[in-house]
Amino acid sequence: MDSLIGYVHGYSEREARRLGDQADTLAELLHAGTAYPVGSRVLEAGCGVGAQTVHLVANSPGARWVALDRSAESLATARARVAAVAPAAEVRWCHADVYELPFRDAEFDHVFVCFLLEHLSNRERALVELRRVLRPGGTLTVIEGDHGTAFFHPDSPYARAVIDCQARLQEVAGGDAHTGRAVGPLLRGAGFGDVSVEVRTVYADAARPDLRGDFVLDTFAAMVGGVREQALEAGLMTPADWDRGMADLRRAAGGDGTFHYAFFKGVGVRPALEVA
Repeated sequence: MDSLIGYVHGYSEREARRLGDQADTLAELLHAGTAYPVGSRVLEAGCGVGAQTVHLVANSPGARWVALDRSAESLATARARVAAVAPAAEVRWCHADVYELPFRDAEFDHVFVCFLLEHLSNRERALVELRRVLRPGGTLTVIEGDHGTAFFHPDSPYARAVIDCQARLQEVAGGDAHTGRAVGPLLRGAGFGDVSVEVRTVYADAARPDLRGDFVLDTFAAMVGGVREQALEAGLMTPADWDRGMADLRRAAGGDGTFHYAFFKGVGVRPALEVA
């Protein structure tokens, strides 16, 4: 069974570039505090095009990595990306589904998941399977965004509508663009213990012109804008209203505009003693 009913953002070269830009922009924010000891066996589930992988291996060069994705094309891109940036990194690439992992029980010391759960139709099932391959006492790190935390100045109902369109299309595809707020309950529901969640916020205004360009325009607005044709075909907005919404969203990256978004980073531990 495929882990993703449909990846709403698609697999274009433009999307691969956007994912890379997003990972580079958010690397310090998202990866701070995540490093694994030399020799650790670490699984990155849902590695996609390797946008996060390059930062993971840079922060933990001595770890032994397995990077897994259901898309063979994405894995090829990831392999090339890591080879170009970190040729000495020890990474084994695995084409498989997160619901049916081809690994033994307790095979990994740590598991890392970023921007995967939001696209899954059965998040708890995936987390239970990830817990299976994690050794007792090992950690699972999950990072997810939440479109409900997106707010901006000047406010615009049209801009909020285009964001909602992307969230609705993701829901139709089997995912949930508001997964961030559920990270803690999802981990606990899947049997993880010692769960902790941190909220890591992006706030961009005139004092951070780099962040307004890199995150608001090149990451968030680019992501929302990428579903234009899908939204129009589904009749969610008219072309004129969509274009106005995107223009209003981009206004947050100029003049006196501001933009806020939050990511939720959760860590859970596989209990040493589990109730059958």
